[in-house]
Amino acid sequence: MDEKKELKVTDLKVEDIKTSAQAKGCQVQKALYYISGFLDGPMCGRCFPCALGSFEAKRRLENLAEGRGSEADIDALRRITGHMLEASMCKKGKDTARFIIDWMETDAYRAHVEGRCPEKECIALTRYVVIPDKCTNCNACKEACKHGAIFGEKRKAYLTGYLPFEIRQKRCVKCGDCLRACPEGAIEIVDIAVSETAKV
Repeated sequence: MDEKKELKVTDLKVEDIKTSAQAKGCQVQKALYYISGFLDGPMCGRCFPCALGSFEAKRRLENLAEGRGSEADIDALRRITGHMLEASMCKKGKDTARFIIDWMETDAYRAHVEGRCPEKECIALTRYVVIPDKCTNCNACKEACKHGAIFGEKRKAYLTGYLPFEIRQKRCVKCGDCLRACPEGAIEIVDIAVSETAKV
């Protein structure tokens, strides 16, 4: 049983991981998925620039995806991938470095440092909000939310002054159920940095 599991991991191919990574929209998520898959399988660990570089690159990418990223992380990624590209003993290590470098030429990494995920895929950098002008108080989002994160009152023809719908961020797990349930498109995913600035 253990041997079969080990075969499945070691049989992972760099090209397969790359194909799955490219299906993601966010460049940071692409790189993080790729480096995580590489560490789980194809990386042999025989040369230090690739082995140590891959682990450190993953840590830096996690910082960016989780809203803790800084310019120092971007600088470190440039340095790490440069070493991997030059000193890795095999093509797999060099290809991994190239994959990360390709996305670093865009502004996506810097956007994450600023607290924004352009593709709205990094959960730590986004929040779900109800747009009052679009909301018809139909209650569909509240019914869809399994976590009790949505508050508000369903519209009744004979009443006024009902409580508008809102998403309590501390309870929201960002599963997207409310987004799919809303018939009016009144729930949107916004950058945390942008929504915080709007409050000021």
